[in-house]
Amino acid sequence: MHPGTHFSFGDHKEHGFVASFTSAIPQHLAHWFLEREQFEPVPGEPGLYRLSEPERDGVRRTRQAVHDLRRRGYTVQADIRLNPADTASPPRPVRPHGLQERRSRLAQAAANRTTQRSTPPTAAPASARPIPPRPTYAPTGHLTAVAGGRSR
Repeated sequence: MHPGTHFSFGDHKEHGFVASFTSAIPQHLAHWFLEREQFEPVPGEPGLYRLSEPERDGVRRTRQAVHDLRRRGYTVQADIRLNPADTASPPRPVRPHGLQERRSRLAQAAANRTTQRSTPPTAAPASARPIPPRPTYAPTGHLTAVAGGRSR
């Protein structure tokens, strides 16, 4: 294990997906993080944690735990199949009527002329209100500060 490593993840014959921590991180903090990532302490094995319900998408959940801890700045060592940086995710299925076709239809529609308006409007509609003229007078009263008021 490299010096400065905080967590280690791997496979165990008896316990499934396991995690442990090193002395580079305080025990209570490592315990807190591993429990938040759905790992539970293994009875009789101090410092060893196993993934709860490993049959429920265990590889993905362990990879996610590795990813989350690295994102928080911790150094994590993981087996190859549990390391999200080393394994490529499976290709996503391509939908036959996906985004490219929709964009193409939108681009074609934008390029065509519209038939909704045959001639551009020439005058304002009769329902539009006219703008009133600007007043020619200037206000005569001036507001002054009153002494003895409350201070802020």
